[in-house]
Amino acid sequence: MKIHPLITTTEALTELCERLAKADFITVDTEFMRENTFWPELCLVQIADDKEAAAIDPLAPGIDLKPLLDLMCENEDVLKVFHAGGQDVEIIYNLTGKTPHPIFDTQIAMMAVSQSEQIGYSNLVESWLGLTIDKGARFTDWSRRPLTERQIEYAIGDVTHLSKIFPKLLKRLIKTGRGTWLDIEMEKLADPEHYRVDLETAWQRIRAPSRNTAVLGRLKALAAWREREAMDKNIPRGRIMRDETLADIASHPPRDQADLAKVRGLSAGWKENDIGRRLMQTLAEAKPMTEAEMPPKAPRGAPLGKEGALVADLLKLLLKIRSREIDIAARLLARTDDLELLAAGQRKNLAILEGWRFEQFGRDALELVEGKLAFAVVNGKLKMAHIDNIADKDVAGEEAVEIVVHVDD
Repeated sequence: MKIHPLITTTEALTELCERLAKADFITVDTEFMRENTFWPELCLVQIADDKEAAAIDPLAPGIDLKPLLDLMCENEDVLKVFHAGGQDVEIIYNLTGKTPHPIFDTQIAMMAVSQSEQIGYSNLVESWLGLTIDKGARFTDWSRRPLTERQIEYAIGDVTHLSKIFPKLLKRLIKTGRGTWLDIEMEKLADPEHYRVDLETAWQRIRAPSRNTAVLGRLKALAAWREREAMDKNIPRGRIMRDETLADIASHPPRDQADLAKVRGLSAGWKENDIGRRLMQTLAEAKPMTEAEMPPKAPRGAPLGKEGALVADLLKLLLKIRSREIDIAARLLARTDDLELLAAGQRKNLAILEGWRFEQFGRDALELVEGKLAFAVVNGKLKMAHIDNIADKDVAGEEAVEIVVHVDD
């Protein structure tokens, strides 16, 4: 594979992207810094196909990233391959308002062909290529210039290794017939709405202090205000105000700006500065949350009271058994929240009761809570059996212990 020198000009970038536009797939990775900013600062882009690879310096004077961004977001013929690509996609979205498409994430794909839960890149490379990655440059300040040869080599390795792993992983995925399972997951990763900053829903990231409509109305208003302040100043939202402080102010709003000096987590300067005045104005304009905006009440357990927790635990056990049987990551097959909602009697809007998840797990999960499926310990091994088949010779001929669970709707 040809490794190009660090690309620092628009001309060199254009030539590279013209060649890569003819590839079946490209592997992509980014290096960025976001510890001190609201928006992640793109510091390096690595890209490769099966013939060549390069690192691109987005901080180089005068460089125009349009050829690269067009390749990412406008070319539907080239598959863009990432590993744990959520933050990489977010950066591209911030620059363009679009996301790379079509897209493939090897971390998600690994969950469909093994029981690996969010496998890290180093482990992926060791598993597929038998190589150990030098992690010496892992904590590099990628915004500093000049970058050393070692840093660039380390960064490019992320895409050159991936370009070798992807075809192997794809073959295994095709062999298992699970490619269609991942279509929805990949589309979620590429959904622009997933990366859009939504001021209206910013409050949902904060633990609600109560279900009082006035308190939640203030929480919603304050969260949106903090988001705007952080974006305008390009600093982390926690630098404006911590979640706990924001929730406390929503629950116990100060009577006037002078009282802000008494709020734990705020400096005395808030009692007279501009940001304090903007906070008080936000509180003054906050309206109680409407019934339509209110978050749904969390279920208080299954219909059997405390036994509902036991039902949820049995569903988790079933999930472990099934993920082991079909060699798939449990996290991809079902979420804990869905299992608990199923145990509590919910039957609608659950991913495990739709599509391939229903076929592979949801049907049995539903039958378990409806008393049609049982666990059986056979010769020291845990197995599943339908109630009607408990007496069949496959089980009856061996010593077995049954655990039968029934939940009335």
